[in-house]
Amino acid sequence: MAEALGVSRQSINELLRERRALSPEMALRLARLFGNTPQFWLNAQQAVDLWTAMGALKREVARIKLLYVG
Repeated sequence: MAEALGVSRQSINELLRERRALSPEMALRLARLFGNTPQFWLNAQQAVDLWTAMGALKREVARIKLLYVG
């Protein structure tokens, strides 16, 4: 896979082990390799980022009072 993408095996390993976030450049490479879109890969990364943040901030976010405008 690394060879097909033109990146190091370490880059792929770090990405798969969630030690490295998916970059726009890698999204372009993966989209080409798998025949889908870079947006697909970036959306997947965004979902992981939001899930991680929600786990870390769940209690803090729950304490925020909804601001009603209008």
